[in-house]
Amino acid sequence: MATDRVPMTREGFEKKRAELVRLETHAMIEITKRIAEARALGDLSENAEYHAAREDQGLLQAKIDLLKDELACAAIIDVSTLPHGTVVFGSLVKIKDLATGKTSSYQLVGPGDEDYEKNKILTGSPRGKGLLGKKIGEVAEVQLPKGLHRYQIMEISFPD
Repeated sequence: MATDRVPMTREGFEKKRAELVRLETHAMIEITKRIAEARALGDLSENAEYHAAREDQGLLQAKIDLLKDELACAAIIDVSTLPHGTVVFGSLVKIKDLATGKTSSYQLVGPGDEDYEKNKILTGSPRGKGLLGKKIGEVAEVQLPKGLHRYQIMEISFPD
């Protein structure tokens, strides 16, 4: 289990907790039923359904344990208390790519809140790390798989 606190919004925390409850109550019960049904078929040494269900049970338990660890390490952040002049967790930042002139907006979020189609990126991602701590007008140099990118911070706000 990691000992570092992981920033998370209340919404992200509740989403992870709901997923944990779903896995523990519904998914685990279904797998347990599958194991019981497969066991009733007889000889377990050559029972593919039984072995597949047991493997699924192990994978599900690993996912449940991971979620429990993430929730235990969560630091729920109230974004209204954060500094508004700096790119921080929860902020919505508009950046300009200095090579192309293209502008983009990203919200920096914690685990459970990420949604790359909606430009919600993790604070721990390369782009998120590069933007954290910057102020309007500053340039962030971000090493991405495609190479070094330079972004100017255009606006910083917080979503409603």
